Amino acid sequence: MGRMLLQEGANYPVETWVMENDSECPAAHLCHHFVKGDIRNYEDVVAFGLHLDLITIEIESVNVDALEHLEGLGKKIIPRPAVLRTIKNKILQKEFYKSLSIPSPDFVVTQTRSGLDNFKDFLPAVHKIAEGGYDGRGVQLMHTVADFNKGFDAPSVLEKMVDIQTEIAITVAIGQDGSMAIFPAVEMVVNNQLNLLDFQLCPANIDEKTRWKAEAMALQVAKGFGSPGLYAVEMLVCRDGKVWVNETAPRVHNSGHHTIEAHITSQYDMLWRIMLNYPLGAVTMIKPSALVNLIGEPGHSGEACYKGLVNLLGMENVYIHIYGKTQTKPGRKMGHVTILGNDRVELMMKSRQVKELIAVEALTK
Repeated sequence: MGRMLLQEGANYPVETWVMENDSECPAAHLCHHFVKGDIRNYEDVVAFGLHLDLITIEIESVNVDALEHLEGLGKKIIPRPAVLRTIKNKILQKEFYKSLSIPSPDFVVTQTRSGLDNFKDFLPAVHKIAEGGYDGRGVQLMHTVADFNKGFDAPSVLEKMVDIQTEIAITVAIGQDGSMAIFPAVEMVVNNQLNLLDFQLCPANIDEKTRWKAEAMALQVAKGFGSPGLYAVEMLVCRDGKVWVNETAPRVHNSGHHTIEAHITSQYDMLWRIMLNYPLGAVTMIKPSALVNLIGEPGHSGEACYKGLVNLLGMENVYIHIYGKTQTKPGRKMGHVTILGNDRVELMMKSRQVKELIAVEALTK
């Protein structure tokens, strides 16, 4: 499921419209108007957007043909549909980086699972399905030929595995007037079993030279799309000092949730400023921060229960965000916790405490 967030009217305050295929979705009560519909369906998207002035997205899997039709009718769409068409397909996304000489791990395109046999010398590698992968799905690590049977029998990218020291993300905001702002880099710690963000730290523990290189690359990526918007550029910092662009999300992103408490302007406020053609906000960090994702526990599917939630309420500088999803399942993102602190040691200690104190399980009756 996904949401499409829209606004109507040229002057503030605006009316917000949301389309989702579940009338009980958490966003349904947060907007002025809710419309039940399928964001992947051409007719639904066109009908929804016809009376709106500006459209933005919450997830890439929106029907791009419909958005391009609306753009042709004069509707303003941020980011432009052409950006979504490139980013939602990992093959096109990798070719985009290559066309701009943006450093990204070497890759080959595979069309079928059996086609992997032609690239035995490419191992170790990561197989990424071109379309439909999300929240850890659609990614398969391949160390030996025996792993080929786990590959995707669909158009995919086989990407050369690199020696990663740190994974980072930098969010770049581009206004309608071309103005730009760069949020500080965050350091991501990934749950290797789920291929999901486990927790993250801001600022990232990287040296100044690496930071400059990463910021320059993130700007090059965002500017290359030629569209206003908010771009979360995920990058790999290797042990040899090289920095590679991994993927880009053209929207508010998990790696930027901490900005709600930790920065003068949050990623959400920044997106509103971009849409309303207001000046971009300051990205100054208020305090160092950590973010812990609340993820559905293995073996638990059903009505969500936040076991141990009360344990967090007495922790200083700890902010709990529950997304309002009524049903949990293994690996599903159900919320996040932001922690503010004075240094990396304090943040890592509190992050571990948070992870030990709370679990998202299925309610037992």
